[in-house]
Amino acid sequence: MDLDAAFRALADSSRRALLDRLHEQNGQTLAQLCEGLDMSRQAVTKHLVILEQANLVVVQWQGREKLHYLNPVPIHEIAERWIRKYERGRLRALADLKKRLEGDDDE
Repeated sequence: MDLDAAFRALADSSRRALLDRLHEQNGQTLAQLCEGLDMSRQAVTKHLVILEQANLVVVQWQGREKLHYLNPVPIHEIAERWIRKYERGRLRALADLKKRLEGDDDE
């Protein structure tokens, strides 16, 4: 697995937003992913290609529709390789405290 490609793909906030949308509702078409975004269809397509190359998004054709699905495996690999060794328990407690203090408990 090419974690460098995953890191490069995750470095862009627009691509992270697309991944968030797929996390909320997996199996979306390009048109669905473009809804409500301040990006052109062409820009979304370019971001999806980068996400596909990084194996963060996989596609499946259903008839004439191309559906995009989140592939969480590379993100899990990053978490296991880079976060686990940095005392996940303490980091989780700090992240939870930050969410409570900022009033963002719904995640």
